[in-house]
Amino acid sequence: MRRLFPVTDQTPASEAGEWSFDALAEAYAYPETDGPYLRANMVSSLDGAGQHEGRSHPLSSDTDMRIFGTLRALADVVVVGAETVRQEGYRPARAREVFADRRAAAGQGPAPAIAVVTASLDLDFGLPLFTSPLVPTIVLTGAAAPPDRVRAAEVAGAEVVIAGDGPGVEPGRAVEALASRGMRRMLTEGGPRLLGQFVAAGVLDELCLTVSPLLTAGTAQRIAGGPAVSAPEQFRLESLLEEAGFLYTRYRRI
Repeated sequence: MRRLFPVTDQTPASEAGEWSFDALAEAYAYPETDGPYLRANMVSSLDGAGQHEGRSHPLSSDTDMRIFGTLRALADVVVVGAETVRQEGYRPARAREVFADRRAAAGQGPAPAIAVVTASLDLDFGLPLFTSPLVPTIVLTGAAAPPDRVRAAEVAGAEVVIAGDGPGVEPGRAVEALASRGMRRMLTEGGPRLLGQFVAAGVLDELCLTVSPLLTAGTAQRIAGGPAVSAPEQFRLESLLEEAGFLYTRYRRI
């Protein structure tokens, strides 16, 4: 069963048994803002697991992947933690013909850049993410990052951006650094520790959360981990889609 719950008039209509990419792009369009806008896209099981056996894909669905692709196609940059790059086998974002006109009209290149957040730069710089992206991959790190790893990243073709005074990245400075490069429409795909840092820093504007009709038990992380906020931050429901028991939600910070 496929249902649409029109919390706003931006909820997409069903076409030929599935939501079209154009309809999803309209439903998930970035709001007009003067500054940067950071949204997250995550998936969770019914019992709160953000991963199964270390990866988010087992919790996903075909429609979830359509929304995943749509959110990437709308973004200037995709921000991801180093552990997620290692666990999920990240590759460069690809150009998709179905979104080409929309990206061109928005003044965007053929695909979003990938920005990897890392303190140690413990990454395989021989991976396609660094050697053959359409847009050079960005490495976000701190001023005290290991100099030899910084050089290795640069030799591989990555752009190293300093966004912290110590070895690690300060979330607010990461957002500012990307925005200063014209990348205002930001998307983070986790992992949980990185999302938790953005939440704790108060810089997350929107959460797109897929609730999967699965129970995993075990000790998997939630979608956000790390330091707790002093007071829970409130978000409002913008839209809600349902298909085959999966809930595709969009929440915006109040």
